[in-house]
Amino acid sequence: QVRLVESGGGLVQAGGSLRLSCAASGIIMSFSSMGWYRQAPGKERELVAFIPSSGRARYADSVKGRFTISRDNAAKKVYLQMDSLKPEDTAVYYCYNRDPGRNDYWGQGTQVTVSS
Repeated sequence: QVRLVESGGGLVQAGGSLRLSCAASGIIMSFSSMGWYRQAPGKERELVAFIPSSGRARYADSVKGRFTISRDNAAKKVYLQMDSLKPEDTAVYYCYNRDPGRNDYWGQGTQVTVSS
């Protein structure tokens, strides 16, 4: 059974940093694509960052140069380093996994709030 558990969210002032972590279980990490999505109140869920099993990471234009996604296959973790945070980054952030069979899985989410 696939399980994704996010941590690291919280309240931070604009310009600050947070590091989100996602602990995965029930997956073969090295064969899986991982990512982070977010959903702000009243808005649709949007892709923030995506890192395939091999190849380069991709980012939403709104976070390029500020956010960095990374993965540790041995530890079965994926991270999102968020720097220079803005109030518009406030959202619930979800860890995402796509397995080799193209099945999608989501964590429960972690709240990130950026105050101005």
